[in-house]
Amino acid sequence: MDNAADFVKSWTKLTKDWNAQMEAELAPQLTAGQLEVLELMQAHEPMKPSDLLPYLETTPAAITTLLDRMERAGLVERKRDEGDRRIVWVTMTPLGRSEAERGIGVRSAIVNRSLEQVSSHNRQLLVYLISKVAGTREPSPTVEKKPSSGEQDDRSASQEDNVESSAV
Repeated sequence: MDNAADFVKSWTKLTKDWNAQMEAELAPQLTAGQLEVLELMQAHEPMKPSDLLPYLETTPAAITTLLDRMERAGLVERKRDEGDRRIVWVTMTPLGRSEAERGIGVRSAIVNRSLEQVSSHNRQLLVYLISKVAGTREPSPTVEKKPSSGEQDDRSASQEDNVESSAV
């Protein structure tokens, strides 16, 4: 198999295993999707249901259904805006806040169990490499500016990776 196929096979298995563990350990009070909403609410509360759309990659109807379930479970509450009754604001309840913290802890424990299989150095390197592939890694301030010629040779790129990974 080539690198892409190996990566897809490994990533698919890992995420499938993590998702199964998450659903089992979050139950019966919380689902992984609900945890995602609660985490968004931690960062952006209060939110309108439509504010969730860009983050959740789903439909307005699915968000309404999800919020209905979360409201019945006591995780969130919806209130009409006092100035414009057409607007609905969603906030977390105290139970929602505690479940968000529990869910984040559950996820961290699951990921840490996986990462314990490799050395501390390799964990740092793995996080660095995945964030670089995902485009979430900001350039390290310790790395010198790349040459403007557009292409680096392999030795130069490798040196940059070594410098950045030691900065993690």
